[in-house]
Amino acid sequence: MALYRKYRPATFAEVIGQEHVTEPLSTALDSGRINHAYLFSGPRGCGKTSSARILARSLNCVQGPTASPCGVCDSCVALAPNGPGNVDVVELDAASHGGVDDTRELRDRAFYAPAQSRYRIFIVDEAHMVTTAGFNALLKIVEEPPEHLIFVFATTEPEKVLPTIRSRTHHYPFRLLAPRTMRTLIEKIVASEQVEVDDAVYPLVIRAGGGSPRDTLSVLDQLLAGAESNRIGYQRALALLGATDIALIDDAIDALAAGDGAALFSAVEGVVDAGHDPRRFATDLLERFRDLIVMQLVPDAVTRGVVDGPEDVLERMREQASKLGTATLTRYAEVMHAGLGEMRGATAPRLLLEVACARLLLPSASDTEAAVLQRVERIEKRLEMSIPAGEEAAAAVAPPKQFVRKTVRDAQDAAEPAAPAPVAPAPAAPA
Repeated sequence: MALYRKYRPATFAEVIGQEHVTEPLSTALDSGRINHAYLFSGPRGCGKTSSARILARSLNCVQGPTASPCGVCDSCVALAPNGPGNVDVVELDAASHGGVDDTRELRDRAFYAPAQSRYRIFIVDEAHMVTTAGFNALLKIVEEPPEHLIFVFATTEPEKVLPTIRSRTHHYPFRLLAPRTMRTLIEKIVASEQVEVDDAVYPLVIRAGGGSPRDTLSVLDQLLAGAESNRIGYQRALALLGATDIALIDDAIDALAAGDGAALFSAVEGVVDAGHDPRRFATDLLERFRDLIVMQLVPDAVTRGVVDGPEDVLERMREQASKLGTATLTRYAEVMHAGLGEMRGATAPRLLLEVACARLLLPSASDTEAAVLQRVERIEKRLEMSIPAGEEAAAAVAPPKQFVRKTVRDAQDAAEPAAPAPVAPAPAAPA
């Protein structure tokens, strides 16, 4: 069984990273303030459908409505993550059943009382795929439903849901998980599976998942399937996920910091020889620029979880951030982002990557604001390196010299009293 199905949450307390949704819903369930329609929106794989099933389980529990289902009654067993299902809880995929005829059939079935549960619940997944005529067919029953009927709409595009339907629902937006929260989830699952994972693999998996728990667990499931001796190594994960080796990215950053064009193009040659996609290398390099900018502007970025990675990689990133200025990194990010746009659909992505690298090395070839700022930053660094620290401090403390005319200076010298002549020392007395 896939990991995202095996570890699907069964209660709101098990849903990770969506406390802004689960806590209000739990409070509403415990207080008995049940609405007749809900709208769950957010990116894919964030727990919208799972939360809709948990809501149905909490509503139809024998001890419910409750935020903590008992898990032993017939309704809880049937509506468990891997349960057989309940006849009173109907899931409809609007991507293939979003026409007006399907919604009319749903409307006709909705008037029947539940067979064995407290509520009859309709979960409409991919609700934005319902046609306008289909929403109009549901409008009246969503506006004034029977007491036993509850609708739950789940969608990734809430703005496409008919406004008259959306205005009659309680809207709960789901969000992508932060890297630190995602890492906690992955480490917990890895411990349950009794698998050893290299520390450098976690950032790769989290970045490949893009903040979606389902996508991240799918990536982790693939790595677990190919693990040797219950261990996921960094090189194996790197090859399976197609990510760029960190050593190549470090070589490129060091070459840019030193202004060494030969080393930079050697890194590009290494990327091609290793069989990596030039577009992926450009994407990973752009993400490294982002991490370096954040580390410069937010000193405790690692503590906050804004930048994640193994400790040795973070140490190298700190050294790189100290060598490059913020204006330089910002221009690097802009140039690489523009290069990625040019690579989309290109027949020679390596050539475009090398052109983008040449632009990184030549700020004087552009008259944009970012290029001017980078050149100014470079000049300031050279001045700081050419002026010793002691002379710079003495120049800052010493008062500035003022120009005085020669006639005024002669008058000042005449007005000052003459200095007394030095007195000769008295001869020493004879012995």
